[in-house]
Formats: sequence, structure tokens, C-alpha cells
Amino acid sequence: MKLAVRWLIRAIALLLLLMAGGTFIPRPLLVAAEASSAAVPSKRILLLSGPIHTDIALPLDDRLRASFAFLEDAGVPVSDPAARWLIFGWGGRSFYLETPTWGDLKPMPVLRALTINSSVMHVDVAGGISETHPSVRVLNVDSERFERLLRFIDESFIREDGAVVPIGDRGYGDYDRFFEANGYFNALIGCNTWTAAALRTGGLRTGFWNPLPQTLALSLVLFN
Repeated sequence: MKLAVRWLIRAIALLLLLMAGGTFIPRPLLVAAEASSAAVPSKRILLLSGPIHTDIALPLDDRLRASFAFLEDAGVPVSDPAARWLIFGWGGRSFYLETPTWGDLKPMPVLRALTINSSVMHVDVAGGISETHPSVRVLNVDSERFERLLRFIDESFIREDGAVVPIGDRGYGDYDRFFEANGYFNALIGCNTWTAAALRTGGLRTGFWNPLPQTLALSLVLFN
């Protein structure tokens, strides 16, 4: 028993050490010096953080509505004039689909999240989002890197014969939907590491490994 406890303590200490290193070591480690970008147009995007999950919210304009018009057929009303933000999240199929609230938590989705699970994209729209809310972080991305971010998100969807693959009419509400996604989910490479990778394509620096919303948010403060 004492040996098992000792190994458990060591495992927890190692995990904490890895998380600390993943937060305080930037990725990319070095950045090239750039000319002043004061005159470069920028896009304001939002990082939405929950207890264990993060989403990226993009401002809906005509350009974005056209780029993601394919979502309309699946039930995501990107053309609705009242919709001001388009929200993307990536995560494990079992946990995402079967756990809309903590009250729905079941053992099997948790087990799959801790091992390996296929992934899904979750897409939603929103009207006004309070940018001063503690769970919302405002980030600025220049126009060129914003296009890279859009490509990263677009390429996260699985396509069959050129079309995205909705998962039935599954969603948490009337206006959000799930789609088949590229990549595999586990506890080490999860939803927040996808968010971090997406933000890096937008020119932002994150920690080297950010499995939790809290460590991702801290690294964004430290390195940007």
C-alpha cells in the first residue's frame, strides 16, 4: 500500500511538473522580429473558457458567413442577422455528445476521454457576448493570420465527397450541431490543445502544452 501511494504521489508530481513546463515554456519558443503592425488591420476574436473546455468565437461578417455557409444546411443559422459570433470547439466524441451538463456525466465517456476517442467539431452561434465576463478573453489577430486560423478550423472538419459530415441533428440546443472531425482525442491531446494550436496559427503564442483552460489562458497573458 505504501509503495502504491508513493508511486501515486510521484505520478501527480510529474504531471504537475509537466503542466508547469507546458505553461511557462512558450510555443513557438522564439519569434522573428517583425515590422510594426500598427497599420495592419486586425480581427477581434474571443476565447471562451469553461471549467475543462475552451471554444473560439469568431465575429460573423459577410466574409465569414460565406466561408461557412455549408453549416447552414446542417442547422447552424450562420445567415441569421441576429447571429454575431460563430463558435467552434473540438473534442472527444463520446464525452462531447453524451455529457451536455455535469449531471449527465457517465463512466464510459470519461474512460474514453482518458484513453483514445474519435473527435467531433461543435459549432454554435451567439448574439451578444459580454467581453468583460471572466470566462471571455479578447484576442487580436491580424488579417493575414486570421485567414490561417480560418483554414485551420475548416481543415478540422472531416469531409466526404467534399461535404462536411453532420452527426444527425445532434446538438445541445436548436442552433448548434456536431460534425465529424479529424484527429483523435485523449487526456493529453484534448480540446484545449486543439484550441491552442488554432490560436498559434493566428500568430498568438501559447504554452508548449496546455491541457486545461486555466493554463492556456495564463500562457496567453504571459506571451502575448
